[in-house]
Amino acid sequence: MRISVIGCGYLGAVHASAMAELGHEVIGIDVDERKIAALAAGRPSFFEPGLPEILASATETGRLRFSTDIADAADAQVHFLAVGTPQTAGSSAADVSYVDAAFAALLPHLAEDAIVVGKSTVPVGTAARLAGRLAEEAPHASLAWNPEFLREGFAVKDTLEPDRLVYGVAEGDRHAASVLDQIYRAALEAGTPRIVTDYATAELVKVAANAFLATKISFINAMSEIADATGADVTALADALGHDARIGRRFLNAGVGFGGGCLPKDIRAFTARAEELGRGEALAFLKEVDAINLRQRQRVVDLAVLALGGSVHRKKIAVLGVTFKPDSDDVRDSPALDVAVLLKGLGADVVATDPEGIENARARHPQLDYTTSSREALHDADLVVLVTEWREYRALDPDATGRLVAGRRIIDGRNVLDPVAWRAAGWDYRGLGRP
Repeated sequence: MRISVIGCGYLGAVHASAMAELGHEVIGIDVDERKIAALAAGRPSFFEPGLPEILASATETGRLRFSTDIADAADAQVHFLAVGTPQTAGSSAADVSYVDAAFAALLPHLAEDAIVVGKSTVPVGTAARLAGRLAEEAPHASLAWNPEFLREGFAVKDTLEPDRLVYGVAEGDRHAASVLDQIYRAALEAGTPRIVTDYATAELVKVAANAFLATKISFINAMSEIADATGADVTALADALGHDARIGRRFLNAGVGFGGGCLPKDIRAFTARAEELGRGEALAFLKEVDAINLRQRQRVVDLAVLALGGSVHRKKIAVLGVTFKPDSDDVRDSPALDVAVLLKGLGADVVATDPEGIENARARHPQLDYTTSSREALHDADLVVLVTEWREYRALDPDATGRLVAGRRIIDGRNVLDPVAWRAAGWDYRGLGRP
């Protein structure tokens, strides 16, 4: 099928490349000329495993091309809206101005029977509003909402092999659902569950999923605070809870908390939208979920101060990781980067390292010292703080690492190291909720 993807940031670049990988003819549209030039040359502007390969393959075959002119999308049958919805400055609400602008720019170029498909995460009610505008200004086209469920680091797989497909369509609109079935035929033939519902439910699926995951993470982090107060082991607690089929073990890993461009923003926007709907009390608990999450960052800093005898001033601290999660270069709302900045603010000589996120971190916080070499960061460090669970940090050998540092002290901000092995090697090991 002929497809356009409006917005070529993280979501749009992955979606456009994956659709071309599936055999569709795709054009990606974005107003950023530098971004478009890089994508056209096969170079994504961010790190995502597997994306450079499918991007290069699709552009070389001619199935994928890019443009800054939205008129070039006029012959597409399906238009995916994949622009960002950042948090509004001074508010928790989502900023949908980019969605509105992309939609308005696309309206004059919609062919007969064209379908506009929303991928962006938007406040519930947005799709119905856009559908009303479409009915007035381009009644020959229709609207569907097809939320994304991408995990950074696994976005290519999640697009090509989704765990579910959700279509939000107008009542009685079988055409839109049929066209989306053609687009996702490979996934459907592989047995991917498919849910066809109304606009509001489709919009809610994404934010509700993120709210649930955020709640689960903050729950186990709250338990880690209780574990610290009682001498319990939060990791053993999570293992025991995880055997309950009603609960499950995934996302029950206590640590420095969640971050990135989705979970924090989405739960805040969801809360703001509930208040606009007069149902703020229904999601009031998400404010505490957010507060618990942010508190974890200070807990790691407090542990660092305690480990160094009450002050980090002029102590060299190696911070392992600046991205919000491994296999990503995303430092938006990163707990790891926040910890580094807080320690720097207390007078520590912070040296931060990360396999992929250094340049993005430097752009936000140039006051920190950075290195891509973990060995350099660890050299003569008085304290090591692991805050992003990259594979290379999880695999650190306690004896070999001990020969690099000035003092064998480590804060395991992700509870991913073996306390017994590190303590046996002479380390003062401290985790969150681990005795």
